[in-house]
Amino acid sequence: MSALSMYEVSIPALIRNLDNLASIIQKGADYAKERELEDHVLVNWRLYPDMLPLAKQVQIASDVSKGAAARLSGSEPPSYEDNESTFEELLARIQKTIDYLKSFEPGQIDGSEDREVVLKAGSSEFKFSGRQYLSLFVLPNVYFHTTTAYNILRHNGVELGKLDYLGNPNQ
Repeated sequence: MSALSMYEVSIPALIRNLDNLASIIQKGADYAKERELEDHVLVNWRLYPDMLPLAKQVQIASDVSKGAAARLSGSEPPSYEDNESTFEELLARIQKTIDYLKSFEPGQIDGSEDREVVLKAGSSEFKFSGRQYLSLFVLPNVYFHTTTAYNILRHNGVELGKLDYLGNPNQ
């Protein structure tokens, strides 16, 4: 049995998570349509006043995913405007991110375990090895923001279950 590669533990996992997030968002869109709710009602919903709304949860999951592929491959991530305000726009952003992730080949990501990744947040700078970046920053962040999006919609009555989050284990 061979060791897992950086590609195997990043790109397929991120694509699967985003596919599942798209299904969750689609269920939110269907729910809003059935109840004649305008998109902004759920797209701007927060679980708590100091938490980010649904749209921002999707944007961050997208940003962290595309940032991971770019940084692990040694390139700059594309910039998206963060202006989505409807379910349709959120779904399009997720698909654009999935398409971007699918453009990477294993050879672009594999071997990035020790590549230095530097993130800047305001005046702070965080340095990681590729392995640390993926396991301690990327995956926890993507799962957190996807879970929060799930929770926002579930809290508002959208019928979601664990398999909506996990997706089909046979795919």
